[in-house]
Amino acid sequence: MTEFTLWDIVRNLLLAARWTVVLSLVAFVCGGLLGLVVLMLRTGRSPIVRQVARGYIELFQGTPLLMQLFLCFFGLALLGVNVSPWAAAGIGLTLWTAAFLAEIWRGCVEAIAKGQWEASASLGMGYLQQMRYVVLPQSLRIAVPPTVGFSVQVVKGTAVTSIIGFVELSKAGTVVTNATFEPFTVYGVVALIYFALCWPLSKASQSLERRLNAAHRHH
Repeated sequence: MTEFTLWDIVRNLLLAARWTVVLSLVAFVCGGLLGLVVLMLRTGRSPIVRQVARGYIELFQGTPLLMQLFLCFFGLALLGVNVSPWAAAGIGLTLWTAAFLAEIWRGCVEAIAKGQWEASASLGMGYLQQMRYVVLPQSLRIAVPPTVGFSVQVVKGTAVTSIIGFVELSKAGTVVTNATFEPFTVYGVVALIYFALCWPLSKASQSLERRLNAAHRHH
């Protein structure tokens, strides 16, 4: 029987962790862009558009990510679209991330005093100008901690994509365990790698929040 050293285990898991990082970045960046669009629709002036955006958010927040990934992978196949596990994982996580970020940011936008809206409206600004020049810059300080905090959930959410065959860190952990028969060691290393990915994000959120608060006080 082939003997596996600790380094063999760690090296293989680190190689898989690259895909966890890449998928997390794709989901967070693309989900952030889509979430910004959903936010604009959710806080816009058209009641119908607001309801559509609200329905999107509630749909993705109210159903398990696992089911959403299944629908992306198998649903698109039923429509004749052949998607790889990587593409399905990217689409599913992007749609899921967008819904949560849009709702997080909506709370931040609504925290801005109504007087700011009224003052900008009195200057003749339209809705998009109000959001761009007045509301969103002020919302940024409030939004940073929960946004970075949610990025940790995105990283951990990538583990679910293993169910549709995408080989990321947790899937690699299962494969390596089957080869080495050392589940405690393997999953211990997997946990440490997830911690190494998520802990700096939490610390960065705290640091950035302090800086933004300090800058706000100086103004």
